[in-house]
Amino acid sequence: MTLVAPHVSALGPADRAALARTLSGSDDVTVFVDGTAHRLAPEARDAVLDLLGRLARGDAVAVASVAELLTTSQAAELAGISHTFLRNMTDRGEIPVQYRGSHRRIRRDDITAWLAGQRNAATGD
Repeated sequence: MTLVAPHVSALGPADRAALARTLSGSDDVTVFVDGTAHRLAPEARDAVLDLLGRLARGDAVAVASVAELLTTSQAAELAGISHTFLRNMTDRGEIPVQYRGSHRRIRRDDITAWLAGQRNAATGD
């Protein structure tokens, strides 16, 4: 995986105590964006609660995006194509590839974008 744009944050003692009180006994997370309430999906809720819990304990927390890198075998399975066909596409530059030593790695986003392009081409969009 590749780490992208980390942002590090920590809370002061008063904010930590207030957050700890708020979190005690609750696992409901609702986010307000421009005055509109959005209930988070379980995966997002768990991530937010983990983040808030760490901040409440006084931990400095780094938040960053992670680009998931797949092996060529994993990427080929996801795309429903052969490993050899995928390697040939990376050789031709049709799908971007990163190298870790001599091993090829492909971003999950690049495979899903290629799949979407294939679907669009098949339907004439």
